[in-house]
Amino acid sequence: MSENGVNKGRRRLLTATTAVVGAAGAGLAALPFIQSWQPSAKAKVVGAPVEFNLQPLEPGQIIRGLWRGKTIGILRRTTEMLDTLPGLDSKLRDPDSAAEEQQPVYAQNQNRSIKPEYLVLVMNCTHLGCVPELVPEVGAQPFDAEWQGGFYCPCHKSKFDLAGRVYDGVPAQLNLQVPPYQFLDDRTIVVGIDPQSPA
Repeated sequence: MSENGVNKGRRRLLTATTAVVGAAGAGLAALPFIQSWQPSAKAKVVGAPVEFNLQPLEPGQIIRGLWRGKTIGILRRTTEMLDTLPGLDSKLRDPDSAAEEQQPVYAQNQNRSIKPEYLVLVMNCTHLGCVPELVPEVGAQPFDAEWQGGFYCPCHKSKFDLAGRVYDGVPAQLNLQVPPYQFLDDRTIVVGIDPQSPA
């Protein structure tokens, strides 16, 4: 004890204890605020990669699903469908898919796909976001007398070929987008993840 009856050792102990309890309390009080910066479980699920099972998909058929609020379409193209693609270049706005960010590097080819047989697209029209219909039949259609098969948007009459490339002279200005995707195996595609880089 000091001359004034003050126990300095006890005072230091109480000051240190108060500081520790105060810091712990401040940390606990800040925890909900810090957690509010994290995305919710719903937000994580909305942006999460999505698996598609290709097993039931027959040649010429398309399956649809959702990823990040966008409609995803996976078309299993036939040899005949693929054979129509080279002859359409003169009718397309961007036949070489040169427009920025419409497909990943691994899909910058005539088929716009990793494997020619499977086309993976964001099915929302690049005009105003409607979902085009698959019209695979070759032959005269009400919207095109020389139709070679592809996607037709009934909202504003935009047309896309069987690689999702936009025709010239329609409201849509860009090809349908190819999302990031990879094959887990021969029958499973994951949309939302790029393929693993080779080691």
